[in-house]
Formats: sequence, structure tokens, C-alpha cells
Amino acid sequence: MIGLDTNVLVRYLTQDDDAQAEIANRTIDQLTVEEPGYLGVVTLVETFWVLRRTYGFDGNEVTRVLSDVVTADEFIVENPAVVQRALEAATAGAEFADAVIAETARQAGCEQTVTFDRRAAKVAGMHLRA
Repeated sequence: MIGLDTNVLVRYLTQDDDAQAEIANRTIDQLTVEEPGYLGVVTLVETFWVLRRTYGFDGNEVTRVLSDVVTADEFIVENPAVVQRALEAATAGAEFADAVIAETARQAGCEQTVTFDRRAAKVAGMHLRA
């Protein structure tokens, strides 16, 4: 198993740098069920953010692409239940990072997660402290 950093995943998904995309393609195309790639939650949060903010991709498109990635047999995903629920929340309009924070806290046994961020407070499990 090998871990994949955000920039490798972004190069693979965007194909925006020929030299790096070729290396990313070769790396990811060689992954198998027996020799998978590991995707950490932070890597996925960063990838979501980079694709939305730097590349201007639509949130639903990013959610769909990342859903396809994390369900592929060639990847092992850190805390897949958190990631899946956060992607579902992102499909409904939540920020993926906020949904990961809320879901991680929920799974840790927190009754709620408090925030000053009004938009984050719309995520299930998040509560605004004003």
C-alpha cells in the first residue's frame, strides 16, 4: 500500500501539468486491490478544497468525482463512514470540510460541535455560538 498526497490526486483528476499528470497516472493506474492507494481524510478535504477554490469546479461535480474515487476498490480510505457521510452532506450543499468536522465529532460521541461559522452551523450536528 502507498499513501497518496493531495497534489498527486489533484494532478490525476485535473491532468493540468503534463509531466506530473503522467507520473500521477502511472502511480494510480498501477494500484490494485492487493496493492492499494491510501487516501487520508485530510487529503480528501484538501482535494475537495483545491478543486473548488483553485480550479473552480462545481461542488456537485467534485462530490461526484470524489465519491467515485473513494468507492474504487484500488483505494483504502481513512474513516470511510465519515467520508461517505460528509460527501452526502456536501451533495446537499454543505462544505465538505465542515461536514467532516461534524461527522468526526459525532462518531467520537460528541452531542454537538460548536462553531462561529454561520454556514457551518447549517451542517447537521453543528451549532452556532454567537
